[in-house]
Amino acid sequence: MLKKIKETHEYIQTKIKSKPEVGIILGTGLGGLINEINIEESLPYQDIPNFSVSTVDGHNGRLIFGTLSGKNIVAMQGRFHYYEGYTMQEVTFPIRVFKLLGIRTLILSNASGGVNPEFEIGDMMIITDHINLLPTNPLIGPNDNEFGPRFPDMSEAYSDELIHKAIKIARRHNIKYQTGVYAAVTGPMYETPAEYRYIRTIGADAVGMSTIPEVIVARQMDIPCFAISVITDLGVTGKIVEVSHNDVIAAASRVEPKVTLLIKKLLAGI
Repeated sequence: MLKKIKETHEYIQTKIKSKPEVGIILGTGLGGLINEINIEESLPYQDIPNFSVSTVDGHNGRLIFGTLSGKNIVAMQGRFHYYEGYTMQEVTFPIRVFKLLGIRTLILSNASGGVNPEFEIGDMMIITDHINLLPTNPLIGPNDNEFGPRFPDMSEAYSDELIHKAIKIARRHNIKYQTGVYAAVTGPMYETPAEYRYIRTIGADAVGMSTIPEVIVARQMDIPCFAISVITDLGVTGKIVEVSHNDVIAAASRVEPKVTLLIKKLLAGI
């Protein structure tokens, strides 16, 4: 794995001119931030050695290099998921590469189902913690000390400093926000009413199928993380309706301008 990561890093280095400071992973229906980036280089995943290819609608599959809010960034326009058949090591492979490229902060977004009865479709939830319900973990297997410790601490999976900055920005710009705990399951089916109740009972406010593996790997490598969930459907008794992937994309897209504004302002202040 380390050999592949270094091969990919070396290939990308031949294609870019500036060193990225921040990595960004854009979730389903949340790719509009790309339009705000001063793009210097765009690399299709299929052209990058050892990279996987996104197979999900709403995930275009490009690695974008450029500047945003005065910061050099690398953005994944489309992420990889465990349910696509990739291993956890493949899902998180880009984060390892980002570390070698030099990022010091990781920002993530996703679309999720709200299980907190106070939430509404279109809410933007700043993730404060997570519950990992995935059946395996990207750190399982031999550990290379170049990646980080065998037993990384997860007491601050999401940066308190970045969370506080984001809340101030949201208040200043009158952006409605929630804070809460995100749970990740495998998918790709949406949850049953009983599963929604279970996820709420164990302490989550929203549930999705991504983000946590990337955060685990980033924290092992001592990269501070900030993440946003857009609530695209509700798993609350009395509010559960049939939902499709197109519904999720449409709901996320409506909130995307607010997510973009928050991320731009957050980047400007770090």
